[in-house]
Amino acid sequence: MEFPQVSCYATMRVCSFLLLLIILVKSDVAYSASNYLIGVGSYDITGPAADVNMMGYANAGQIASGVHFRLRSRAFIVGDPKGKRVVFVNLDACMASQIVTIKVLERLKARYGDIYTENNVAISGIHTHAGPGGYLQYVVYIVTSLGFVRQSFDVIVDGIEKSIVQAHENLRPGSIFVNKGEILDAGVNRSPSAYLNNPATERSKYNYNVDKEMSLLKFVDDEWGPVGSFNWFATHGTSMSRTNSLVSGDNKGAAARFMEDWFERKGAVRTDSVEFEKDGLPRRISNIIPSLPDNHHELLELAASFQSPPGSPATKTSSVARRVRGVLRQADKPRFVSAFCQSNCGDVSPNVLGAFCTDTGLPCDFNHSTCGGKNELCYGRGPGYPDEFESTRIIGERQFNKAVELFNGASEQIKGKVDFRHAYIDFSQLEVNVSSTGASKLVKTCPAAMGFGFAAGTTDGPGAFDFKQGDDQGNPFWKLVRNLLKTPDQEQIDCQYPKPILLDTGEMKLPYDWAPSILPIQILRIGQFVILSVPGEFTTMAGRRLRDAVKTVLSGDKSFGSDIHVVIAGLTNTYSQYVTTYEEYEVQRYEGASTLYGPHTLSAYIQEFKKLARALISGQPVEPGPQPPDLLNKQISLLTPVVMDRTPLGVNFGDCSSDVQKNSTFKRGDTVSVTFWSACPRNDLMTEGTFSLVEHLQGKDTWVPAYDDDDFCVRFIWSRPSKLSSHSKARIEWRIPQDVAPGVYRIKHFGASKGLLGSIHHFTGSSSAFVVAH
Repeated sequence: MEFPQVSCYATMRVCSFLLLLIILVKSDVAYSASNYLIGVGSYDITGPAADVNMMGYANAGQIASGVHFRLRSRAFIVGDPKGKRVVFVNLDACMASQIVTIKVLERLKARYGDIYTENNVAISGIHTHAGPGGYLQYVVYIVTSLGFVRQSFDVIVDGIEKSIVQAHENLRPGSIFVNKGEILDAGVNRSPSAYLNNPATERSKYNYNVDKEMSLLKFVDDEWGPVGSFNWFATHGTSMSRTNSLVSGDNKGAAARFMEDWFERKGAVRTDSVEFEKDGLPRRISNIIPSLPDNHHELLELAASFQSPPGSPATKTSSVARRVRGVLRQADKPRFVSAFCQSNCGDVSPNVLGAFCTDTGLPCDFNHSTCGGKNELCYGRGPGYPDEFESTRIIGERQFNKAVELFNGASEQIKGKVDFRHAYIDFSQLEVNVSSTGASKLVKTCPAAMGFGFAAGTTDGPGAFDFKQGDDQGNPFWKLVRNLLKTPDQEQIDCQYPKPILLDTGEMKLPYDWAPSILPIQILRIGQFVILSVPGEFTTMAGRRLRDAVKTVLSGDKSFGSDIHVVIAGLTNTYSQYVTTYEEYEVQRYEGASTLYGPHTLSAYIQEFKKLARALISGQPVEPGPQPPDLLNKQISLLTPVVMDRTPLGVNFGDCSSDVQKNSTFKRGDTVSVTFWSACPRNDLMTEGTFSLVEHLQGKDTWVPAYDDDDFCVRFIWSRPSKLSSHSKARIEWRIPQDVAPGVYRIKHFGASKGLLGSIHHFTGSSSAFVVAH
């Protein structure tokens, strides 16, 4: 039989078409299996930088008086194009707040309906101890802030909502990659004696007494490439001490700022001429358009022509920070968002040099962290000791460096479904099955209570009086004082044993609840990556046990593949202090004394999370549980509002009280300091703006923003001569970076004053120009 003749060319075309068709079909299957909708967002939540007590150390004397660098809410959304979505928000705040979560969810429902709910939205705090307090709803957490602070609350709710809205509006097809690696020098165990009470066989499974692993997600837009990264690593936000008064994101906030700046420099695309460093990265913003003379004398003459102008009215400058950050960013591309999230940090300190006595310089007592029997003298030392700002930078930089390494090396692609489970659990009397010597028995959790060891504080921030960690007896005098508030009954004493109860917070209801009893627990699934949202601070071993228990359940589902990544997101959705193991609880150091619901708290979490995990893999719903209370209308605030601001006769707001010297020349590494007559920062929080600005002269008369409140090298320090004075000053310090371009600079201050009748007037002030030499 004779076949019709076909040219070789036609045959090749047919074969090529079939081959291409096969490739497209197969790649489409892989694409559909691994492709998600991804979006990231970020918004300013700095809040009141004056007069408000800081949340974290419970030190009534730690009152905000300026800005180290700004705080942000960072969010990502991941969605199956045809299915479910999850939202994770990372706050530069001490912890999440139940009332904040409630109000954010109400706003999301009003805006998006049932797309984003309590089930699939997680709001987590990084645990900085240098942010404004007063935004939680339970009494024990707002005592030192003189009750509820509406301004703190509003800016956090607004910022979370706006960061989620940004992420939602940026939703586009993209991929996610995961990577993991160890950081060996960013955390030590601050309660090693409690950790050693865990079984030796269990401890022998681990190389360290804290978790050293960072887990990172890299978000890659199909068109734009990388748009963000979120990582989880356990270390406390206590590089900044209990005496610091500048608002700061501490080491994790610093790491986030470092990485976002790194990426913008790395990914900068400009049409004009850009100079590059040896590593190929463009220089800092102020270095990009050098157009001034190199001659030092010419620079001095140019600087001398700019005298310190008097303070003058000005429009609000809410776009200033965006202009500084946006110089290198393409206008139509989403801003790169990098978040450094908290994990099971309960017993992990960033003060890696150890704890020492301030009077002798010797190590503190191992079991009780005391010096001569006193806890007040025992302090942990960070790597930059005695400079806490340097310690913050170093620990932040160590996390940043590892994150960059993981980000650049991320190759394992996230694949699989997006899903979630959430439940509210009443932890005040929850029945728990626990195993003991091979048998199972039924026990209960307890109403919340704090032990005597809680009042001793930690080596990151010691308490006062004669309290000490590891106290399992209590003090008769302080028991008498306790009884004036609430005497625990015998059932509660027995339930909390061996914790001696200092504050029976779970049973204190006046003027409203002192502590939570209903807590949210949540699992978010993104392919083989699983986030366990916990409303407290799990210790190292407690976190390990929870992760292992959930991973064991999930391993029964083949859809997760061979490598399941499980991370704990601490301080999420609400706050309920610490969670230790049963053995650590027996020791009653700070973490055990702060484990609210008794010795079986961890077992309760493991039991309830295993239920969520089983429901996740079976596709079954879970009972939502009892709703937590909304106590917003019961809040009491005793914080005095701003009455008015004034300046001395003959002085305007924004005038320099202390200027740079005329014809001043500085070099890299120097500190430039200028003081302005100012007004209370609570009059305008300058959200998405700045109180401080360093400007670089370009050409002969164009000032370009170079550094602002959001830079680690700039500090805004505000003060009054006395507590009730209507006069105030703002000192702005600029520590000149090593990579700064030489040239002419000046420092500007933006503020807002309040008149006697309540009107707000904005002002600006400028220093004299000065030279930064080679």
